[in-house]
Amino acid sequence: METSLDLLKPGRKGIVTAVCVDRSLRDRLRSFGLVPGTVVRCSYRNPWGDVTALNFRGSTLALRTVDLRK
Repeated sequence: METSLDLLKPGRKGIVTAVCVDRSLRDRLRSFGLVPGTVVRCSYRNPWGDVTALNFRGSTLALRTVDLRK
């Protein structure tokens, strides 16, 4: 079942199938290794739900929920 990463609950894993954000953010995410096929784990979501931390490829990256919806 495909969904967006903003719905991934802390402790759960998912696989990136597409990165559909503007070019500058897409290039930045690609430089971190967040590309289709990457397995990610949600490690934290702040209490307000507007920032989520994802673990992948040995790194942790915090992203805005609005970007994760894409």
